[in-house]
Amino acid sequence: MPRRKLAILAGGSYIIIFFAAIFANFFVLEAILQDPVGTIQNHHLTVRFGIIAFLVTVVFDVVVAWALYELYKSHFLSGLSTYFRMMHAAIMGAAVFALPIALSARTAEAILHQVDVFNTIWLIGLFFFGIHLILLGQILGKPRIIAVLLAIAGVMYMVDTAAHFLMQDYASHASLFLALVAIPSIFGEMSLAIWLIVRGGKEANA
Repeated sequence: MPRRKLAILAGGSYIIIFFAAIFANFFVLEAILQDPVGTIQNHHLTVRFGIIAFLVTVVFDVVVAWALYELYKSHFLSGLSTYFRMMHAAIMGAAVFALPIALSARTAEAILHQVDVFNTIWLIGLFFFGIHLILLGQILGKPRIIAVLLAIAGVMYMVDTAAHFLMQDYASHASLFLALVAIPSIFGEMSLAIWLIVRGGKEANA
């Protein structure tokens, strides 16, 4: 496949991941956390679409991993970066198994337990995703600002996952960690997606 088409495919897939993740996280998981029983019983179809949205992110994560590998396969870190992103996709896919079980739960405690299982497994996957972003920043090189933001986002993903498991009072600092992860991640990854669609593949091989 021509490099230009690979770049557009990677960027377009990133956009799909972005919107699917927003729906699944902020319109479905947040609703479950706010009203576990009511959301499952009265809005079960929305929850089912949320599960599908998470699966969509996994599918297109694999597409992005493959497209980026093909785009930058001449770089010595490309294979390693791809493996870490594939590990993230596999772990994310495993995490989604917890959510359909929540549909058959009848108590808030049981529902929230399944969401907690999902979040815990997902956090582990994000640690490996962070490594991928750090490597991707090295592979990309230019635009420099995007490469730096990706690397920072990668470090923050790893720090946030570690903090979840190491800090007993993580909840007291959750807002700070969310900002530290979200700001470089949103700006870095969305900038990468747009750059790939607009300019990607036009430069010489990395």
